[in-house]
Amino acid sequence: VLFLAGCFEVAWAVALRYSQGFTRLWPSIIFGVTAWLSFMLLSQALKSIPMGTAYAVWTGIGAVGVAIFGIFAFSESASLPRVLCIALIVIGILGLRFTEGGSTP
Repeated sequence: VLFLAGCFEVAWAVALRYSQGFTRLWPSIIFGVTAWLSFMLLSQALKSIPMGTAYAVWTGIGAVGVAIFGIFAFSESASLPRVLCIALIVIGILGLRFTEGGSTP
C-alpha cells in the first residue's frame, strides 16, 4: 500500500509539472486524482506502519521516482554525484523499512 502511495506521489508531481500552473485541464485533473489517491493510500499505510517511517518512505519513493522520471523524460542530469545521491535515498528508504520494529506494510 505504501509503495503504491509513493507511485501515485510520483504521478501527481509529474502531472503538476504538465498542468502548467493549473492552466491545462487534463493534467490538473490527473494531479487532483493521483494526489488524492496518494494521500488516501498513505493514510491506510499509517494504520500499520509507524508514522515517521511511513512518511519518510513515501516521500523517498516520490523523490527518487520523480528524479528518475526527470532523467528519462526531461533529459535532466544523470551525473554520477546525482545518481549517488538518489542511491543514498534508496538506501535510506530500505534502512527505514527493514528497521521499523517488526511492522509490515
